[in-house]
Amino acid sequence: MIEILQIGQRLVRDERVITHIILVARAFNATKIYMHENNEHMKNTVYKINSTWGGNFEIDFINNWKKFIKIKKKSYKIIHLTMYGEDINCACSKINAENNMLIIVGASKVPREIYEIADYNIAIGNQPHSEISALAVFLDRIQHGKQFLKKFNNAKIEIIPDVRGKNILSKTID
Repeated sequence: MIEILQIGQRLVRDERVITHIILVARAFNATKIYMHENNEHMKNTVYKINSTWGGNFEIDFINNWKKFIKIKKKSYKIIHLTMYGEDINCACSKINAENNMLIIVGASKVPREIYEIADYNIAIGNQPHSEISALAVFLDRIQHGKQFLKKFNNAKIEIIPDVRGKNILSKTID
């Protein structure tokens, strides 16, 4: 099971960024995202995405990220995506076999404790980049592209791969 913890949001600036983290997490086979700050707009966004594109991706809000991570650490590997950690090319071979992962992504000022608590601090390159791109690269690497084979149940819209254009299947759900 793959779950995401997004911390360090700056709600005014980051609402679009958070939406894109949700989109990537869902499309790349994560089942849930946890946010440190309550945001009902994001909850509605997840509901709308699920109702149109299918699936049952979840969002939940937590009050105390330290306590939350300590509880998760009992049955999950804690993976922090950063630009300061172990090189992704070396680290992914160690992580591929892990079943339950809590992947932490955040804004520019992730608390220092995250580096100590995490089982893995994974450097997605060593240059400034977005948490969206880091999440997409990491999830693709550990799943070897298999996440794109997933079919989402109860989808009203499905994209059919087509070399020459858009092929959209619209479904009526009872």
